[in-house]
Amino acid sequence: MTDRTALRVADLPQNAPTPFDLRPDAGALEHLREQLHLVGLRKVRFFGDIRARGKRDWVLSGQLGATVLQPCVVTLDPVTTRIDTTERRVYLADWQEPDEAETEMPEDDETEALGAEIDPWAVMEEVLALALPLYPRKEGVGLGDAVFTEPGKQAMTDDDAKPFAGLAGLRDGLKKDE
Repeated sequence: MTDRTALRVADLPQNAPTPFDLRPDAGALEHLREQLHLVGLRKVRFFGDIRARGKRDWVLSGQLGATVLQPCVVTLDPVTTRIDTTERRVYLADWQEPDEAETEMPEDDETEALGAEIDPWAVMEEVLALALPLYPRKEGVGLGDAVFTEPGKQAMTDDDAKPFAGLAGLRDGLKKDE
């Protein structure tokens, strides 16, 4: 699905920004919805521009807006979330992959290697996936306390399971005896 928006770097003008404005049609929305395991997806728009930075590097700047429906992690009822976020990617011609097996992640996480193409559609998919709430929850819904025990016995609560609760009670009892 990304072929139609990939822009060849060799064709991008050096002296003017190249604008993009992506508004997926119904078929593309359905594909994205399935790919991201969403209940619903609507009002997706990713717009911005790609411009030269120096002689060989490029910058993509964009804004993503979308309305997503996900199942609530507690009730499984649909939860609607509005996503509005900005994105900036810097494509470097002289990108160097780290040689070491373990390397520290740089604070600048917006840079990546410049390839033959820059694809706003692929960036839109990635930004949308990363912006989704991990644990969508209906307003006012909580997990509550789960209580499991044999019939006729006192159930253990979360307070009972705290490792130092018994020691605090013991300490308080010793202080009373003094």
